[in-house]
Amino acid sequence: MDLGTVAAALAGGATLTAYLNAKFHISKDVSSLFWVKTGEREYSRAVGRDRGNAWFVLLETAKQYPDMVCLWTRERPYTYRDVQEQACQYAHFFLAQGVKKGDLVAFYLQNRAEFIIAWMALWSIGCAPAAINYNLTGDALIHCLKISGAKLVMVDEEPSCHSRLEEYQNAITGDLGMQTVTLDDTLRAHLRSFPTTLPPKELALHMKGDFPAILLYTSGTTGMPKGCAYTMSRMYSTLFVRRGLIGDKTGPGGDRWYSCMPLYHGTAAISMIACMVMGVSIAIGPKFSVRNFWKDVRDSESTVFVYVGETARYLLAPPPSPQDRNHKVRCMYGNGLRPDVWEQFRERFGVPEVGEFFNSTEGIFGLFNYNRGPFTAGSVGHHGLLMRGLLHNVFVPVAIDPETGDVLRDPKTGFATRASYEQGGEMLVNIPGEEAFQGYWRNSEATNKKFLRDVFRKGDLYYRSGDALRRQSDGRWYFLDRLGDTFRWKSENVATAEVSEVLGQFPGILEANVYGVRVPNHEGRAGCAALQISPDALQTFDYAALARFARARLPRYAVPVFLRVVDNPTHIHNNKQNKVPLRDEGVDPALIGTKVADGKSNHFLWFAPGGESYVPFGKEEWDRLSGGKAHL
Repeated sequence: MDLGTVAAALAGGATLTAYLNAKFHISKDVSSLFWVKTGEREYSRAVGRDRGNAWFVLLETAKQYPDMVCLWTRERPYTYRDVQEQACQYAHFFLAQGVKKGDLVAFYLQNRAEFIIAWMALWSIGCAPAAINYNLTGDALIHCLKISGAKLVMVDEEPSCHSRLEEYQNAITGDLGMQTVTLDDTLRAHLRSFPTTLPPKELALHMKGDFPAILLYTSGTTGMPKGCAYTMSRMYSTLFVRRGLIGDKTGPGGDRWYSCMPLYHGTAAISMIACMVMGVSIAIGPKFSVRNFWKDVRDSESTVFVYVGETARYLLAPPPSPQDRNHKVRCMYGNGLRPDVWEQFRERFGVPEVGEFFNSTEGIFGLFNYNRGPFTAGSVGHHGLLMRGLLHNVFVPVAIDPETGDVLRDPKTGFATRASYEQGGEMLVNIPGEEAFQGYWRNSEATNKKFLRDVFRKGDLYYRSGDALRRQSDGRWYFLDRLGDTFRWKSENVATAEVSEVLGQFPGILEANVYGVRVPNHEGRAGCAALQISPDALQTFDYAALARFARARLPRYAVPVFLRVVDNPTHIHNNKQNKVPLRDEGVDPALIGTKVADGKSNHFLWFAPGGESYVPFGKEEWDRLSGGKAHL
């Protein structure tokens, strides 16, 4: 065989390999598996040296880059040397307060440098923070403090934050037996009196893998928040996995990540700490503000920013500006970026890369989509052929009864019916045993509800994700709905996320929050959409055009029957939509504003029977429905 023939054969083989890789995304899957295994391997090595504590990684990074700015705030920058020395002062302070190895310290803190520094201090003495939502008050606050088991609470000096905790001081110090310290200038001066030397090394050694790196909490929109330990073994592995998947550049002149999302929320907390520990600089904003967001990003010279929920939609709301692309951002990273704003945001602000992940505080079911173009835009994850094969019997979709939330089972066999990936359903995760899920902190009852047994055969065990997703044949994953949000109408299941996405594309709609409501004399729940309409469009908004738009893009049963026009975004503290108070009020005009804050000024419209547009809905129309004189 001559050289020309050999060269042609090699070229043909390379072309075929490239084609197969492009079609089946083999290299992408291999890369993902490589970084996951790398994280596991690095943690195993650390445990073998009794150093399975990310504090030791931070010490190595600080030794390598002592004078590099690792933490930017509007008040001042901090170098790795600053962070290490101040963390040591905090560590000695905690020890002086009686904090012992294995304890948790509750943080009731807003976004500030001290949150990060005190967190590192706790690792250095074999402890961890319990990150309490500083918006909580009343029973929810006491509940979160109680289940943490902490004996010390660090309280933010911000007046409203401090006063919320002061109101329950007797219950906290008396009933719970906790000591509170306020992070103010007096405490800062006291902290400076402690040595900057490392605390006793043995305190940081021998940390168990299931010990929390941080105790996080679920949002608590449907009940009391539940504690979830983000374990140190998971944290340690995450350091390497996240860096590999995003391709961060470490050291001076490298990437800088910005976040103004609350640090008590897992997305911000884990992103920020994982970056800083591994040599990637971070920047922290006090809270999300459309007005200040890009100013912080520009002034901090950040190259990546963290988002959650509807953040991108809110940033798109102001009119376009010549400054929109005046930044250094190469990537946005987070969860909850809606498909209807994905490309809008990229086009307007010129952010080429999106790192969208799908996960929960519990952390059993996770997906990731590192997106650079139109192919995976709008999806929450992507698996090539290799990953689809490996996970075929691990991530399994099943049908759910939307009224009860139960998995539908065959009445003859008692087993669940597996749904196709294209159709989708609630995702169940096959696990070898209950220990695969660390469980909710001090809540065995809630933990047991996440397990499902005898699903497809006797003795099998699955974890309930509580989320419905579908996967296309090419491996792209799409979010359908959160369990409890999907509702049934006209004998069909309606996925609220799908309807919100469609309505959000209509001109003038800033946000659409869709939910199901009970209607007298009707089975199931009728669709209702809480719409925030741009002030510029509010007076001339064309509801007939919206009706035509929705009918052209949605099945008839999924077109909302009711609209609720709201003045403000309907999100909770982490920029995620909150349906619960809206759903509780329903569409009875007499209840408007009884559950929804600032809801008194809202008004309803409906798709009246036989009509072609949305028209006002008030007491007269409600009475017709209640009296059975109108049927939807």
